[in-house]
Parts: sequence; structure tokens; C-alpha cells
Amino acid sequence: MCVHFADRLTTDPLGWIYLGGFEEQLSRHDGTNKMHGWFRKFLKTRGTLSRQREKDEIITKDSVTSVGTSSYSSASPLPTGPPGKSPSRPQQLQLVLASEQRWKKKYDLFVCHSSTDSDMEEATQLVLSLEAPPHELRCFLWHRDACPGAAIATEFGHALEESHVWALLITPSFVQDDWCKYVMHQVLAEGPMSNRMIPLLQNLPHTQYPMELRFYFYIDLSRNPDRGHRIVSKTVLGYLENLVKEELKSNPKLDESERISQKDEET
Repeated sequence: MCVHFADRLTTDPLGWIYLGGFEEQLSRHDGTNKMHGWFRKFLKTRGTLSRQREKDEIITKDSVTSVGTSSYSSASPLPTGPPGKSPSRPQQLQLVLASEQRWKKKYDLFVCHSSTDSDMEEATQLVLSLEAPPHELRCFLWHRDACPGAAIATEFGHALEESHVWALLITPSFVQDDWCKYVMHQVLAEGPMSNRMIPLLQNLPHTQYPMELRFYFYIDLSRNPDRGHRIVSKTVLGYLENLVKEELKSNPKLDESERISQKDEET
């Protein structure tokens, strides 16, 4: 007798058991296939994301390198000449000496000294060396440049305000002079950390060195005055150079105006 499969399902309980087991196996098989498919999809997606991340990192590195290189190459210490041509050191100094920032003040250096003959002579020698070519720095000496009849405090205050850098010729007479101590305290109050003050030591024991200045480097003129004068000149020029750099950072258009001005002077 031929029994159809459908009839067997309805009449034979074992058929349900067999079919149930078969369905369970199919279900497990389908679940396994689905799990394998999910893993393949997951690994494929993960690989794609990994490759994309590597591409992004390469692009990011290239961008950072490009920006860093362009920033470094575009930084210019001073106004330059024509593009592609770096100015020599003398040319840079000439640009600094002719800069508008320098001429905003009347003096490059204020020299404070006592009224003794030896100190006046030493201060005069220093100023003469600084005012000589090629740099021709503008210096203030109170016994030479102060206005006759004017109040001392007024003259000193005006000269300090109109000077880029201040030099203190510290000698045994300096530490005993009330006006020298007045100027020293004015300088310390005006710009204690501005790199504008230059202590110059001359024949003074270290024990007599002013306590207010012991946190600052000084130039000893007692050993080699000529070398000391050169260091003073270099320090003043360095300050003026940094002044121009800072101005160019805040106003890059000045670079182009300096080039135009230099070109007009050459023609």
C-alpha cells in the first residue's frame, strides 16, 4: 500500500519525530550558514575600515607634513629682498637700522653714569664707539644731551622713555650716586624682564654690586673694554632686530612695504 508523505506525517508519530529532527538540523544548518555569512561580512567590513583608516592616516600625515613645511618655509626672520634671494647679514642689519620700528624712538641706547670724571670718560668712549660707522647707533649721554635748565628728573624720564635699550655703567661712584640709583630703579620698574637693560661693570667688587641687579647678566668692562663695547653694540642691534621680527609677525604687510621702500632707495 502506498502511503503518501503527507498522509504519513498525519498518521505516523515517528514521522513527526523524524521531521522535527530534520527541521532542527535544517535550522542549525541555516543558523550556521547565517553565522558564517555574518562573520564573512564582519571581516570584510573590518578589512574595508582598516584599509580606509590607513588611507586616512596617510592623507593626514601628508597634510601635517605639508602644513609644517609650508609654515617653516614661510617664516622669515626679517624683511627680505626679492623672492628666492636671501639677504646677507649686513643687508639685514641695514634693514633693521632703517626700519620704522627703530625710528619710533629718539635713541637706541640710554647710558647712565655717575658725574665723576673717570665715569664720564668711560661712558664717552663707549658712546663714541657705538655711534661710529657702520651702525651709527643713537645714544643719550646726560652730560652731553640733556637740555640746560631743564629739571633733571624730567630729562631723565623723557630720555628713558625715548630709548630702546638702557645701559648702566656700574662703578663705585655709581652705587653712591643718588641720581644713578634713581635711574636704575626707573629702569627696573619700566621693563625688568624686557631684555632692555644692560648692566656694565667697571672696577667694582662683587660685594658692592647692587642687590637689585644680581639676577641679571652683566658685561665686565674692566678686563677688555673694546670687547665689551662690541658686545653692547651686538646686544642693541639684536634687540632692534627682534623688535622688527615681532612687528612683522603682527603685521605681515610691513614686509612688502619694506621691500618696496628698499627698492625705491636702490633706484
